[in-house]
Amino acid sequence: MSTETTPWREYFGSRENQSHAAQLGMWIFLGSEVLLFTNLFVGYAVYRYYYPEVFIEASHHLATGWATVQTLLLVTSSLCVALAVHFIRSGRAFWMGVALLAAMGLGLGFLVIKGWEYWKHWTEGALPGEYYRLAELPDRGGSLFFTLYFLLTGLHALHMLVGLSVLAWLVWGALVGRYTAEYHVPVEVGGLYWHLVDVFWLFIYPLLYLVE
Repeated sequence: MSTETTPWREYFGSRENQSHAAQLGMWIFLGSEVLLFTNLFVGYAVYRYYYPEVFIEASHHLATGWATVQTLLLVTSSLCVALAVHFIRSGRAFWMGVALLAAMGLGLGFLVIKGWEYWKHWTEGALPGEYYRLAELPDRGGSLFFTLYFLLTGLHALHMLVGLSVLAWLVWGALVGRYTAEYHVPVEVGGLYWHLVDVFWLFIYPLLYLVE
């Protein structure tokens, strides 16, 4: 099998070593991402402690029903990515591409809903910082809540855009026959990133939308 379709590098010593190195590198990167979001979650918890009533009331201005739909979309997309890894491990590159396209469609649906949410907040004046003008809530606590809301969801959306780009690159690789049952490390590594984006949302969803 040609090295063009299975680009193993001799300096790793073996294919197994290259696979382990790629996965280790991704896990280290994911660890740094976890630290980033953990700091934001801790900051949210601190302000939630100081403004409990305002944060509860502010969460009622969020579209919890649509956020639940977003959660279902994202969890299903992770299932599709897991299926894509399963398919390529058994040499079914076509079905891997189909599963990844389905995951991308679900991810785009998530972002469309999020864009609608942002537009709704814009019209209501539920904006971060000095742009906050929602009269129903105190400026200080309400502004902090929506600042954290846009920071957490905006950063998550940015990670989703990166993840969608990774999935699109993997689909292209499937189309040109780059991945096989013997070589599919990028699919596994890219899948790990997408799953992490999913996990971040599973923390953001209850923190922002289910405040009680």
